[in-house]
Amino acid sequence: MLKNQRAKGFSLIELLIVVAIILIIAAIAIPNLLRARIAANAASAVGSLRTLNTAEITYTVSYGTGFATLASLGGPVSCVAAPATACLIDPVLTVGTKTGYVVAAVPATGAGTILSPFLTFEDNATPISVTTGTRAFCSDQSGVIRYNLTGTAIGTAVGNCGAITTVLQ
Repeated sequence: MLKNQRAKGFSLIELLIVVAIILIIAAIAIPNLLRARIAANAASAVGSLRTLNTAEITYTVSYGTGFATLASLGGPVSCVAAPATACLIDPVLTVGTKTGYVVAAVPATGAGTILSPFLTFEDNATPISVTTGTRAFCSDQSGVIRYNLTGTAIGTAVGNCGAITTVLQ
């Protein structure tokens, strides 16, 4: 064996430098990925509220009992349209939790019959935790989507949404 022949492979210093570079890149990229995930969850929550607004209007026109709850708007995967399960929204949304947000639909002002229909409603989307979202969204029969920056629940009582002045553009 020759005296100047070098062993093949990487030295410990070279491996440590490569690991350090990978850790620096990860430290830069991970916060951006988390912010992108939060933004995607918020966009999904707004889309869910728009879907619920459309479903509420369709429900009240179709059945004449006014607005409906989340369970009445949806139904199981193999759904047959009826006032109790109108099949207007996806079964995933009917469960009430979607992409890091808890979604609710609350009808009010009436008994939910043809003689006394629900005249108002409020749909809410609240983040499950600060890692899934930072804003809470709501909408009512006006169709305007509003939000608060605290991410806390807007409330399930009808009328809380109208008090929020921050409107989604």
